[in-house]
Amino acid sequence: MTLFGNEFLLNELLPTLNKGLWISLMLIVPSAVLGFLAGVFLGVIRVFGTRRTRWAGDAYTAIFRGVPLAIQLMLIYFGLPNLGISLDPYPAAVCSFTLCSAAYHSEYIRGSLLAIRQGQMKAALALGFNTPQAALWIIVPQAARLALPGCGNEIIYLIKYSSLAYLVTCMELTGQGKLLAALYFRFTEVFLGVGLYYLTLVTLTGWLLRRLEQKLRIPGFGLEV
Repeated sequence: MTLFGNEFLLNELLPTLNKGLWISLMLIVPSAVLGFLAGVFLGVIRVFGTRRTRWAGDAYTAIFRGVPLAIQLMLIYFGLPNLGISLDPYPAAVCSFTLCSAAYHSEYIRGSLLAIRQGQMKAALALGFNTPQAALWIIVPQAARLALPGCGNEIIYLIKYSSLAYLVTCMELTGQGKLLAALYFRFTEVFLGVGLYYLTLVTLTGWLLRRLEQKLRIPGFGLEV
């Protein structure tokens, strides 16, 4: 018997993994977008906010970076019903991935904001901008480009985080593979296939992110490409 029999490959493995891939993408894309936007907001208030908002942002980041994502998933899916809030598997997974991703993005954004010369904020204030306007239109666009490599790395991690969604019965790529392997007892073939799907997705995403970094690179920062 070959490792990937043609009948098993065409009739079972590929259709099942393609279905799981689609669900994974439906988890990854909104979580990446919402996590990045929330991370930018958190990063901004941690640098330019009041003492209370800075403390709240720091506390949020510490909690969601410190608690394992699997535990966060369990708390959101199995714990929130005790408070009268019930979420289906898909929204529970997206919510968990978004909250966790936002915490990491906020660290990259905060570091990039602090890397921008303070004189730019003073100059903007002198020109009549208020602090929120100066942060939004002058500082944040520069910081977002500086933070792109780190944020891109978080998106790569998010692709792999998504494999935990099956823990709350959201049967994405890993979950579909687990079911198929248990049904046919062909664990080697199935999980090699799952691994190849993730490798392809990560490689393609990394290539796209590098192209985006090159396009948005700030002249004078880093090496010439």
